[in-house]
Amino acid sequence: MAQRELLEAPLPVGGIRLATVAAGVRYQGRPDLVLLEAAPGSRCAAVFTRNAFCAAPVHLAREHLAQAAPRYLLINTGNANAGTGAAGLADARACSTAVAAAAGVREEEVLPFSTGVIGEPLPVAPITAAVPQLLAGLAADGWADAARGIMTTDTQPKLCSARLTVDGTEVTVTGMAKGAGMLRPAMATMLAFIATDAAVAQPVLDAVLREAVDCSFHRISVDGDTSTNDACVLLATGAAGNGEVTDGDSEAARALAEAVGDVCTQLAQGLVRDGEGASKFVAITVAGGEGSDECLAVAFTIAHSPLVKTALFASDPNWGRLLAAIGRAGLADLDVETVSVRLNDVLIAEGGCRAATYTEAAGAAAMAEAEIRIDVDLGRGEASETVWTSDFSYDYVRINAEYRT
Repeated sequence: MAQRELLEAPLPVGGIRLATVAAGVRYQGRPDLVLLEAAPGSRCAAVFTRNAFCAAPVHLAREHLAQAAPRYLLINTGNANAGTGAAGLADARACSTAVAAAAGVREEEVLPFSTGVIGEPLPVAPITAAVPQLLAGLAADGWADAARGIMTTDTQPKLCSARLTVDGTEVTVTGMAKGAGMLRPAMATMLAFIATDAAVAQPVLDAVLREAVDCSFHRISVDGDTSTNDACVLLATGAAGNGEVTDGDSEAARALAEAVGDVCTQLAQGLVRDGEGASKFVAITVAGGEGSDECLAVAFTIAHSPLVKTALFASDPNWGRLLAAIGRAGLADLDVETVSVRLNDVLIAEGGCRAATYTEAAGAAAMAEAEIRIDVDLGRGEASETVWTSDFSYDYVRINAEYRT
C-alpha cells in the first residue's frame, strides 16, 4: 500500500544538486542563473511550449533531449533568448557548451532554459563566466535558492515536495516553478522543474509527466497568453533504491503519478495566486458537460474574459458577464434553460435568467472573498472539469506596461 503527504517545505532529492548565482544577465545583484545537476543514470521527461515562435533554448533542449539523458539543466532569467534567430541558437549552444566543458560531460547532456524579455540578444559572457561558480556551489539543499533564482515578475518562489512510501521504500518528489504573467501553458511565461529519487522506466516517466501536466499546468490561466519559453521537466534519479517502476498500471506507478500530480497542482495554483497584480484566486468548475472538451471550453472562456476578470477585481457580481462568456464558448445546441451558475454557494442564475432566490447583497459578499468558486452546471451530460485563474487589476496593466522600461 502506498501513502503520500504533500509538504510546502522543499525536501532534498537524492541524486539532485542545485546552485544559484547572480550573473548580471539583466539586473545586477539579483539571483538569475541556476544550475541543476542530476546523477549519472537519471532519466528525464519534458514537455515544451506549443508556441510556433518557441525560443532558442527550447529548440536546443528538444534537440539535446533526443540525443542523451541530461546531466545538467542551465536556467537563466532576465532574457528569454526568443525571437533571436540563428544567433540566439548559437548563444544557447555556447552556454551549454561552457557547462559541458567545465563539468566534463557531452554538450548533449546539458539542457538550456531561459525566461525574460523576448527579442533581445542573450548576454553569453556573464553566463559562461559564472559556470565555475555554479559548479562549485552545487548542493542538495539548493532548492529554495534556485526557486528564487528562476523568478522574473514573480513576487514569491513556488516550491513544494511530496513524500511517499511504496512497498517499504521512501520516495521523494520535489518541484519548483516560476511564472506570473503571459500565463496559459499549452504544452505562460512558465518554467517548472520536478525531480524524484524513484527508479522509473522511461515510458512510465513520460506518461506520469503528461498526466500530471494535463491536470495541473494545462488547467491554469492568468491572461490567456502562451509564452515562447514554457517548459516542464521531470527527472528521476533512482537514488531511493526502489525496484524500478516498469508497469504503468501498477500500484507503485499510480502512487508516483498521484504524488507528481499533487506537486504539479500545488505549483500550478501557486502560479495563479502569484499572477501579476492578482488579488483573487478563482476556481472555475464546469460540470454537466457532454465531454471534457466542452467543459474546458466554457471554463477557459470565462477565465479569459477581460470583463469577467475586471468584475472579479472590483468584487462586482456582474453575473451577466458570466452568462455571456458561457453563451459564446461555442457549444452546439446549448439549451440555456438547463444551465445554472453559482458564485461560491450563491445560486445566481438558472432557467435562462436570474435565480429567484438571488440577491445582489449575497452576490457582492461572494465576490468580495479573496478565493472565489464559479460553478457552472450545463445540465447536458456527466463530464466535469476545473481550471484556476485570477482577476485583472490595475497592477496587471502597470506591470506589463512597464516590463521593458
